[in-house]
Amino acid sequence: MINKSIFIFIFILFAGSFFEANAQGGPDDDNLEAIDSLALEKIRDLSKYISIIGSKATPFSEANRVIDRALELFAEGSEVGVSSVNSDETMYYAIKEYFGRLMALNYDQVNITWFDIQYISDLQPLPNGEYVGVITIYQKFEGVSGDNIVYKDTTKKDITVYVKKKETQIGGDIVSFWDVLLGDIMVSETM
Repeated sequence: MINKSIFIFIFILFAGSFFEANAQGGPDDDNLEAIDSLALEKIRDLSKYISIIGSKATPFSEANRVIDRALELFAEGSEVGVSSVNSDETMYYAIKEYFGRLMALNYDQVNITWFDIQYISDLQPLPNGEYVGVITIYQKFEGVSGDNIVYKDTTKKDITVYVKKKETQIGGDIVSFWDVLLGDIMVSETM
């Protein structure tokens, strides 16, 4: 009788721990697909914003509005790596500074396209309850003066992605959901 009581107590203890950990744990398989889609959507949005900000045809006020929208995609303190085929050095800038520098490039036209966007790591838990992953993109950059391409390169970049659980109130009910923020954009290789 005592053995059965101990067994039931241990079972309840472990079962309670399992359900509590699962309820507070990371995203399940159903959520992972939605998180992947949201992360890739934010990457595509950023690609579009960078093209608009870098375009000399974009009015200054519009570029600043797009910069504000782009900043909302990032975790605080994030940086962007900038490289060149003419140098082995990679410079890192705060996101807002990067966008300002992009607007000020001394070309008549700037063409920036991203391609081959893919996850290279599964989400990993962080001590603060968030999750982190990495998405790799290739960026083609062209600086045009007159009718000539003055500078061009292709850069492989790794973008850190943070996933965290948030809550909002809808119709009086508290609803939990997973949100995605972009982090540092690191230069992996410039060709």
